[in-house]
Formats: sequence, C-alpha cells, structure tokens
Amino acid sequence: MTPVTVLPAEVRTRTVVPPRAPWSAVVRSGDLLTITDLHGNQAVDFLVYDAHDTAVRYSAPDTIQAQGNVFLTTGSRLMSNEHAPLMTVVEDTCGRHDTLGGACSKESNTLRYGHHTYPQHACVDNFLIEGARYGLGKRDLVGNVNWYMNVPVEEDGTLGIVDGISAPGLRVVLRADADVLVLVSNCPQINNPCNGFTPTAVEITVSPPPPAAGATGGAA
Repeated sequence: MTPVTVLPAEVRTRTVVPPRAPWSAVVRSGDLLTITDLHGNQAVDFLVYDAHDTAVRYSAPDTIQAQGNVFLTTGSRLMSNEHAPLMTVVEDTCGRHDTLGGACSKESNTLRYGHHTYPQHACVDNFLIEGARYGLGKRDLVGNVNWYMNVPVEEDGTLGIVDGISAPGLRVVLRADADVLVLVSNCPQINNPCNGFTPTAVEITVSPPPPAAGATGGAA
C-alpha cells in the first residue's frame, strides 16, 4: 500500500498538457476532472488509483463486465480491482472511448513498427515518470483507458487503431467517486493514426462539484 497526500478541498487546477507529456493529480471525491481535446484526434492514456491505497486501482475487466461494453461514454463507471467505482463519466461529447488498446511502449513500438522506433518516447515512459512521484513503479501499471482513441472491434475479435472520431473542443468529464490518484500520458505515438500522426496538447481541469439543485447563494 502506498498512501498519497490528498490536497485540500479548495485546491483546483487547469492545465494545458503539452504534446507527449505526462500529468497527474489527486482528485477529491465528488470533484470533476475534465479532459478537453483542444485540437482533435489526440489520444489520452489514463490510469486511476485509490489515493489512500494504490493497490486498489482501475481494472479494465471489472469495468467492461460492470457495463457490458468495451467502450466508455456517459454513465460508464471506472471500476477498481475490488469492483468498486473509482470514477464515473458524467459527460462525453465525443461518443466513445477505448478500454482495450493499452499504452504504447518502446517494446511494442519495436514489435509493431521496427527497431528504429525504440528511442521514441512512449506512454509507458510517461506513466513511469509520473507514477514515480507517488512511489509507483512498473508493476503498478495495468491495462489503461485511452480517451478519444478509436479502436473498433471486428466480428472476429480483431482490433484496429484507426483515425479518431474526436474533434477540437470535445470533452469528457469524470466525477471522482472516491479520493483518487490520476495518471495521464498525453500520447506521444507517431506511428499509427491515434494522434493523427501529430501529437497535440490537451487541457485538463479539476473543479468542484456543481451546487446541489435548489441550493441558494445566501440567506433570504
């Protein structure tokens, strides 16, 4: 178990994550995390852990089983390996997001695209760099979510990585269902169409939950 310091409730962030770069934050329960595809067709690799016990982390099998779908969209819950919700998608203007494609690495790039790609930076590198800030290492990396990546599944089970369905300004908004640690890799991949062969910046915002219905700003 690796505990993580939870930031005070009043701390909020708005960050433009450069192309190929990592990002991370602890998001308090109830807060909203918004990922905006600023320029369109940019994959965002994503992992989430319980902030108080990082042995509890996102589980693709639990998530897929819970919703009966390999794609994520509004209403999807990101489930942990203890089958508890970590985050819920409360808004999605793109339409669907990938749970199967995984994170690019030097090894997978070499296998798929040739040995000349080995020096290229990859999502696994970003996860390791950012995760190290919280005491996480390679054994803590699991199958991840790929926001905005288009990975169709054919009838025979074949997967493809094809041109994205996103566009500039589209966003996905997630509510934290517990205090969570989020790791992001703004995907550096240039060998397939997941980033349109040109990685671009995304914006990530952490904001407080909206006021409850009927709430007033002060005394009458």
